[in-house]
Amino acid sequence: MSTAMIRYRTTPEAADENQRLIEDVFAELAAKTPDGLQYTSVRLADGVSFLHLVIGEGLTELPAFREFQRDFGRRVVAAPERTDVTVVGTYTGSFGATGSSQTEAAPEQKVL
Repeated sequence: MSTAMIRYRTTPEAADENQRLIEDVFAELAAKTPDGLQYTSVRLADGVSFLHLVIGEGLTELPAFREFQRDFGRRVVAAPERTDVTVVGTYTGSFGATGSSQTEAAPEQKVL
């Protein structure tokens, strides 16, 4: 299973459009719920930097992700930085009455 962290900066004018395109990817993920894929994306406090954490395969096959990539080069100020990473663990806490709590370790690890 591949795990990568991707970080890049957009132009100030393209940051909101970039976020909208990412939100479209999440909408498609929610509708299709593909197995074997975890995806997290955050917009940093500077308002123009984004970080994505992709665990697993299948993201690039989604039409919404292909749309996100289509004019990517025009939205960013420099090429994205991709780093392969190892997940040590994941925790998703409860977000109110409709939330759920979940702790996951990387496949080769145990949760104590």
